[in-house]
Amino acid sequence: MTDQTQNTGKEANEPVWSYRGYHLRPSEFTTAMVHFYRAEIQRSNTWRMRLDNTTNWAVITSSAAISFSLSSPQNHYGVIILNSLLVLIFLWIEARRYRYYELWSLRTRLIETDFFAAMLVPPFTPHADWAENLAESLLTPEFPISLWEAFGRRFRRNYFWIFMVLDAAWAFKTYLHPTPALTWMDFVSRAAIGSISGEVMIALGLVFNGLLILMAILTAGLTQASGEVLPKFQGMPVFRGLWGSMEVHDKHDHHPKKTETSSPRRRRQQLLAMIITTKPCEVSDQIIKEMRRGATSLHGQGMYSNTEREVLLVALTVTETAHLKVLVQAQDPGAFVIVMPAQEVLGRGFKPLKT
Repeated sequence: MTDQTQNTGKEANEPVWSYRGYHLRPSEFTTAMVHFYRAEIQRSNTWRMRLDNTTNWAVITSSAAISFSLSSPQNHYGVIILNSLLVLIFLWIEARRYRYYELWSLRTRLIETDFFAAMLVPPFTPHADWAENLAESLLTPEFPISLWEAFGRRFRRNYFWIFMVLDAAWAFKTYLHPTPALTWMDFVSRAAIGSISGEVMIALGLVFNGLLILMAILTAGLTQASGEVLPKFQGMPVFRGLWGSMEVHDKHDHHPKKTETSSPRRRRQQLLAMIITTKPCEVSDQIIKEMRRGATSLHGQGMYSNTEREVLLVALTVTETAHLKVLVQAQDPGAFVIVMPAQEVLGRGFKPLKT
């Protein structure tokens, strides 16, 4: 057996995760990730079904309101107006649910793009940041999409057509009841409800629908989350988001340019730790062995005690601070540790250094 084969066998059996004496081998780690992926898929599917339920409520109530209004000889088009407000509430509820769906969907996309997909193409290793990004989402979960973006996205996807059908039904009912309106003034007078004149009702309707369409246009360029398949072509972000899917491309252009929003990755918080210790070798050995992070030793002198000390500089991420404190405390309980935010860390283990 060659030395290379022996080294490969050792790396395959080397534990990648340990806790209270339990060691997780690479194969067991992969199995755990597969089960975690299945759980996140199930969770995202559950919230996907909740989104469909809200849309179904809007469709059912709209169908009932239109059927009741058009089938009655009485002037019941006010039911359509009340139903429009009810559908707006459904849209708001669905936007809130969509934020939760995007959270679970983001995690599944991180596993798919940075773990599974990375093992299919060279260099056949997971992305350097995928574990940190996924761990950050688990430790400090945040909605990857704003409420306004979720509201606009769901309106463009489903509710735009529901509101258009309600508007058409209201106009059709107003025009026909009790007989077809012969002039515009007849149509306006029929739009009145109680003491509210027809002009005011039509103006309110135009403002209501205009605000919804304006919201859809202004939020079309927002792509904070990419849990679903969205058009992400370069150009004017406001209009590309709304009409990007209808754009005709050159048949010879098989690789349209995408923006950086195509990646679901979030930038992890990077930190710099300064460790003042009397046991620099022991502490640095544990950091290199357990955390697989580099450490740089600087010579310093304590001005208060007038003693010489070694200062270790360690670049790490926010999810590794707890592990660092445990390692330092185990080797040198009297160590002095300073953890400060870093603007940007470039190099091995972090973002690649590019010219």
